[in-house]
Amino acid sequence: MPPKAIIEPDAIPRDVVLDIEAIRKVNPQRFEMEQLTAITFFDEENMIIAGYKDIAEDEFWARGHMPGAPLMPGVLMLEAAAQVGSVFCHHAHVFPKADFVGLGGMEGVRFRGIVRPGNRLWLVGKVSKFSLRMTTFDFQGFVDGRMVFEAKLMGIPMSFSQATSESG
Repeated sequence: MPPKAIIEPDAIPRDVVLDIEAIRKVNPQRFEMEQLTAITFFDEENMIIAGYKDIAEDEFWARGHMPGAPLMPGVLMLEAAAQVGSVFCHHAHVFPKADFVGLGGMEGVRFRGIVRPGNRLWLVGKVSKFSLRMTTFDFQGFVDGRMVFEAKLMGIPMSFSQATSESG
């Protein structure tokens, strides 16, 4: 049985508060890895954020996952949620010295439905733990009012120098 919705799907605000250009100012992903269309709700006091990704017919994965019946890969649903969390962290000044927020881990991932080209994937996140080293979000994804995934995602502060340095 799915958990209680952070925000009931029909109550998620629909007016865009951050469009793709505003998202690009804070999230470094581009091209195929941009997994957000807009943010529609930002409540810093209650630590809740909501936004969506419009799933296009020509998504890079649609041709091969699965041929003839394209399904959005679960890992991309989680990436979209992580990008929403990154927007929250930036606008709430969670990691003031970070260049961006990286995905630090995930727990309790459950896929409960299918996302296909033509769908709008709604993403709702609520901060459940906060520190200067890591912030944990409870995320839920919805399509047509039905929960399609739930997950706990951890965001960590990152710098561009960390992202470009070689590990060894």
